[in-house]
Amino acid sequence: MKIIVNGAGGRMGQVLCSLIENSEKYSLAAKVSAEFESDSENLVFKNISEFQGEADIIIDFSHHSATKDLCDYAVKNSLPLIVATTGHTEEETELIKKASEKIAVFKSGNMSLGVALVACLAKIAAKAFPEADIEIIEKHHNQKLDVPSGTALMLADAVKSVREDLTYNVGRHENGKRTKNEIGIHSLRMGGEVGTHEIIFAAGSQVITLKHESENRALFAEGALSAADFLVKQESGIYNMDNILE
Repeated sequence: MKIIVNGAGGRMGQVLCSLIENSEKYSLAAKVSAEFESDSENLVFKNISEFQGEADIIIDFSHHSATKDLCDYAVKNSLPLIVATTGHTEEETELIKKASEKIAVFKSGNMSLGVALVACLAKIAAKAFPEADIEIIEKHHNQKLDVPSGTALMLADAVKSVREDLTYNVGRHENGKRTKNEIGIHSLRMGGEVGTHEIIFAAGSQVITLKHESENRALFAEGALSAADFLVKQESGIYNMDNILE
């Protein structure tokens, strides 16, 4: 499988490229990053539009601001697209949905299969304990831009899918009692923390805790490649980790 890695100069892009280069199953069609100077002989490009070679899929680990150019290129070249960035605006999210009408798009707030499993378990817990107080704590490195993390929102959305009355209280900062139907979401930023997500269900006489800890960034790259294996076989539409676990 020939893969275009968009955002190849970033932390995750570098990890993904390394996995691909050391794999017998995958190969790099192109490495794209705004940090690069284009060098077509070495398959390096500053902008994705500069690459006109053959590819089977695009994996994006760049920045949500690249959404329009990325979607335009993917649709023009009929390439499946994996969106592994977070923090999209409503307009950018709409561009992704529109692109999915013509190509297969995979979008997830977290590319870890383990996190996807935690999200499934969170739905079960929320349904089993409908009166529980629910709090989410997420930890990341001190350079992360978006708050809360896309993963925390993904987990909150999973819970809300079975308890539609819930609202989100991001970074509780005022005096007063928590409301009955809120999910508290708390973000910690420190050091080189890769990513830890914890969902707490306080059900009165008992507390259920679901926790996922990321040991290194390789797990996200591995998840992106699993998503690629899945997506190249799909028709147009928008997919996520739940589809892989089905």
